Amino acid sequence: MSTPTPVIEGGPGDPVIGSPRSAPGHPDGAGARKAPWWRVAVSRSVPILAALAGIAVVWYAVSYLVLPEQQRFLLPPPHEAFGSALSNPQLMGPMLEALARSAGVAMVGLVCAVVLGIGYATVMSQSGWAERILYPYAVILQTIPILALVPLIGIWLGYAFTARVVVCIIIAVFPMISNTLFGLQSASPAAHDLLTLNKATRWQRLTKLQFPAAVPSIFTGLRNASGLAVIGVIVADFYFQQGAPGIGGLLRTYTLRLQMEALFTAIALTALFGVVVFSIFAALDKAVVGRWYGGHTR
Repeated sequence: MSTPTPVIEGGPGDPVIGSPRSAPGHPDGAGARKAPWWRVAVSRSVPILAALAGIAVVWYAVSYLVLPEQQRFLLPPPHEAFGSALSNPQLMGPMLEALARSAGVAMVGLVCAVVLGIGYATVMSQSGWAERILYPYAVILQTIPILALVPLIGIWLGYAFTARVVVCIIIAVFPMISNTLFGLQSASPAAHDLLTLNKATRWQRLTKLQFPAAVPSIFTGLRNASGLAVIGVIVADFYFQQGAPGIGGLLRTYTLRLQMEALFTAIALTALFGVVVFSIFAALDKAVVGRWYGGHTR
């Protein structure tokens, strides 16, 4: 007499009895409790603060132990480098205005790079011949040194807002193209076969399968492109000196004048701006994509 096979009730998303997900100690189990927000913030802030403390220790060591006193102006200790600049409104005012101008250029360039990159990758994903024809142009644009293109961009477009945005786009667009294309092509063949059996149109296949599958890759490209857009605006400001200066233009001015305190302060503000931009898009990535994956893969 054969023993009947037990039937397990529940949907496909429900954890199976005895699986790791149903264990009380597993993060996704019933007994898991979410950590308080302040504990999460502290745990994430400790490594950053430790890194900053390490940089300060090395900085002080080089300033006082490595450099002789007559050369200490090349690397003044942190309290001198930042203290004199931060306490000088005539210096900080123009610096913050230049940073705001650079931030506007970087954001416009990033938006354009995202739109162009996603559109370019979408066209390539629709057929093999389109990818073979178009992808080499993206690679060539990525491999040409940007410093070789900056003079041409300045001659063709001038040295104002438009030229700086174009530099940002050139630097930031390739991660959007490559990551979006990878994501659009990452849908499983079985899912494509299912849509084929249901006689889905090309538009339905793109919107209901390929783009949802590409969302994690698109956000990865967005994180990378956001940092590259900041680099692009610094490069453009550094070489395009006409018009109102950006933060990159001030970096060049401070370097030529050997204003070390102002130079270090401008570098710190630029780095802080880059970190803030990257952190915003990283948090957006976690908020959007993390809901789909529940923290298992990210």
